[in-house]
Amino acid sequence: MKRLISKGGIVLAVVMVCAVSLKAADAKTDRLEQLLKRYPEADANKDGKLTEEEARGYASKMKGKQEAAEKKAEKGPKPTFANVKYGPHERNVMDIWQAKSDKPTPLVVFIHGGGFRNGDKSQANADMIKACVDNGVSYMSISYRFLPDAPIQDILRDCARAIQHVRYKAKDFNIDPKRIASYGGSAGAGTSVWLAFHDDLADPKNEDPVLRESSRLVAAGSMNGQATYDLLEWEEKIGKFKPEWTKPEEAPGFYHFKTREDLETEKGRKVLADCSMLKLATKDDAPVFIYCSNVDGEPTDRGHLLHHPKHATVLKEHCDKAGVKAEMFLSNAEPKSTGNSAEALRKFFFKHLGVEKKVADAKGE
Repeated sequence: MKRLISKGGIVLAVVMVCAVSLKAADAKTDRLEQLLKRYPEADANKDGKLTEEEARGYASKMKGKQEAAEKKAEKGPKPTFANVKYGPHERNVMDIWQAKSDKPTPLVVFIHGGGFRNGDKSQANADMIKACVDNGVSYMSISYRFLPDAPIQDILRDCARAIQHVRYKAKDFNIDPKRIASYGGSAGAGTSVWLAFHDDLADPKNEDPVLRESSRLVAAGSMNGQATYDLLEWEEKIGKFKPEWTKPEEAPGFYHFKTREDLETEKGRKVLADCSMLKLATKDDAPVFIYCSNVDGEPTDRGHLLHHPKHATVLKEHCDKAGVKAEMFLSNAEPKSTGNSAEALRKFFFKHLGVEKKVADAKGE
């Protein structure tokens, strides 16, 4: 268990500890209810109740994912700096692979996916790391807090703080603070777009020197990401969740509000606007690469809706209207793209980071 926690397997650890310690009937019911609130995706049959069998099944699934990620990470290059703290929470850690250079190097930052409920920095792709480092680009992978511990608006700022921290420590890591890009899959994809579009979070008078640094990017990549984290805007522009795909409290809970009515308050509207990449986009923002591998058409399940091509097309349309440069790559929807999406992403990054690509055959997303 300690090994899993030390490597970022906190979701698995919590689920397994709770699952195996369900002894008394009352305690068992209470803890299953707590687990359901924390991990609604563990409810396999979507009946609103979590059984011990479902809890154990979810734990097993998470264990498999964790072990696969660890094996993948072990095969890849070892980070130059591992588990660097960038904030106070235990998940505020990052790994850095430093490119060899006499001059400060550009940096590509990876933000993992997992629905803001699971995953960690070990999900970084070894081939992408190698392609960057071989071409004089340093690489960073970060972990961040999950929804049970923080609302989405604070999780996004965790990721911004990671950018600010590496800028603050730019000399230590030999990073060019003016050439930082970010990308990720799903949750990490939307977060990268949010970072690209949000006004600079630098606070020159802050007592914390890290928060005085800029949070801005020169480019961002969205791989099967979302167009907005304003869920009301999402319902209007992308599509609504079917009742069996969600719980009534999920939308307000995303922001740590109690009811849907809270979203209509002045405070709620302010938070929603702050989480909307569509509302934040302006012509002075960083260019974005928008990729989606899913098929188009009526969403068939929750996962399809979460990663529907409409997220990509809606985001591209808003970028075009706002004057933000955007490249879209759709593998299985119209307008369909050809070629390798990972190669296209690297070309996009190297172009905007001012890097001459040296390795043509590197693969990986």
